[in-house]
Amino acid sequence: MPEAQPGIQLVFLGLSFDPHLVGLWLQALLTFAIFSFLWGDNPVYKFAEHVFVGISAGYGAVIVWQQAVLLLLVFKLWPQLSTSADTVADYWVIIPGILGLLMLTRFMPKYDWLSRYPIAFTVGLYAGAAIAPTAQAYLLKQMGATMKPLIPGADVGWWVVVSSLVVLVGVICTLTYFYFSRPHEGALGVSSKIGIWFLMVAFGAGFGNTVMARISLLIGRVQFLLYDWLPVWWPGAGP
Repeated sequence: MPEAQPGIQLVFLGLSFDPHLVGLWLQALLTFAIFSFLWGDNPVYKFAEHVFVGISAGYGAVIVWQQAVLLLLVFKLWPQLSTSADTVADYWVIIPGILGLLMLTRFMPKYDWLSRYPIAFTVGLYAGAAIAPTAQAYLLKQMGATMKPLIPGADVGWWVVVSSLVVLVGVICTLTYFYFSRPHEGALGVSSKIGIWFLMVAFGAGFGNTVMARISLLIGRVQFLLYDWLPVWWPGAGP
C-alpha cells in the first residue's frame, strides 16, 4: 500500500483526516457504486455516473482553459501576463480567437447562425488535414498488404507467403461480397460467402479488442481494491 506523506493533514469541522486515506475510500466507494449496476440500474450507480461525468466535464474545461485559451490566445496577445520568458506576442491568434468566440453564439438563439462559420471552418480544416493520413492508412497500406511476394525466396519465408496469400484472398472475396451488379451465384457466390467469413473474423477481432479493453479496466479496479484499499482497513489481508 502506498504510504501517506507525513505531515499532510486535512482538517474539517475540527477533525483531522489523512487526505491519502480519504482519497482511497472515495475511490473504493465510487468503484463499488459503479459495480452496483450488476444488480440493475439503481440510484447509487446513477449518483456515481453523474459524479464521473461532472468531474470529467470540469477537468476538461480546466485543461482547455489552461492549455488552449491561456497559452494559445491570452498569453500570445498579452505576453506580459505569462510567467514564461519565452512567450512571444503573436497577434495572428486574434483570428482563431474570434472564431472561438463565435462558437459561443450557439447559446444565443438570436445569433446562433454566426456559429456556422467557425463550425464550417473547423470541419473543413480537419477534413482536409485527414485526407492524407486516411489515404495512407486505409488505402495505400491496404493496397501494399495485397502486393507482398507469393513465392518463397532467400528473404521470404513460407509464413510470409501464406500470410500474403490469406490477405490477398480475403480482400478479393470481401470485395466480391459487395459487388451487387450480378447475382451471387456460381463462383461469385462462393467467393462472396468466403468474404462473409473474412468479415465475421474481422468484426470478431474488433469486438474482442473492445472486450479486452474493458477487461483491462476491470483488472485495474480489482487490483486497486485488493492492493491499495483492502490493506487500509484489514491489515495483512491483501494478496
